[in-house]
Amino acid sequence: MNGYYLYRHAWRFEGAPHDEKQLSDCECKALLKKGGMLVRNTYGFDTAAETSFWYVVKDSFGGFDELSSRTRNKIRHAGEAFEYRQIDSDCLRKYGYPIIEETYADYRVEDRPMSEAVFNAYLDECARNQFDYWGIFDKQSAGLVGFCTVRLWEDCCEYGVSGIRTSYKRNASYPFYGLYYGMNRYYLEERGFRYVTDSARTITNHSEIQDFLIHYFGFRKSYCKLKVYYKWWVGAAVRILFPFRKVISLPRVKAILNMEAMQRGKA
Repeated sequence: MNGYYLYRHAWRFEGAPHDEKQLSDCECKALLKKGGMLVRNTYGFDTAAETSFWYVVKDSFGGFDELSSRTRNKIRHAGEAFEYRQIDSDCLRKYGYPIIEETYADYRVEDRPMSEAVFNAYLDECARNQFDYWGIFDKQSAGLVGFCTVRLWEDCCEYGVSGIRTSYKRNASYPFYGLYYGMNRYYLEERGFRYVTDSARTITNHSEIQDFLIHYFGFRKSYCKLKVYYKWWVGAAVRILFPFRKVISLPRVKAILNMEAMQRGKA
């Protein structure tokens, strides 16, 4: 089937979130015949009813007026210390991996680290689609200290892989405040996009970025429906292990069980 790609053994929709439709069981089976262990199907984007799955989105830009005074001050400090600009993939390929390596090492929960080979393969995949790349540069050293990739569609975009040097993550100059403010302004105000999203609800809880965007930048939860269709043996394992999901510590298994809980409305 066109429109789906395999990511970490799971089939996911490659188009804009609002374009994904509900798949039939036959369509899910057809995908799994090509490989993978499960299909993640989200549909009914931005439904009025609250569900246990959502995308984190922002669909308007109000400038400084919509932000708290503390957030405005942090953005100003960021602008004094850092320069934010779009870069090309060659720059990211050359300087980006040490940044993402530090980022994964600093996650609050264990997650599968991204090797340099996987990082380069990701950039290869980005090159086959429409992506922007944003860099955070220290004004004193002129060096790249952080970045964010952005997947583009016709009238919306998704903030993708982001990273920051560990020493700058705790920097009083607040590098991410300036980055997200600038990207929100560019895509929502200058380009007039329908919305920006930081992707769907995380199933690993490895990063706090979604809570950060909701709390400080006015992002919201855009509720949708979630269907997870498994290969038969994966589904059997999920049914057996699900009652013990709160005591299982293996990250990959826990992530799948978290997603199953979301599908059942129990998370």
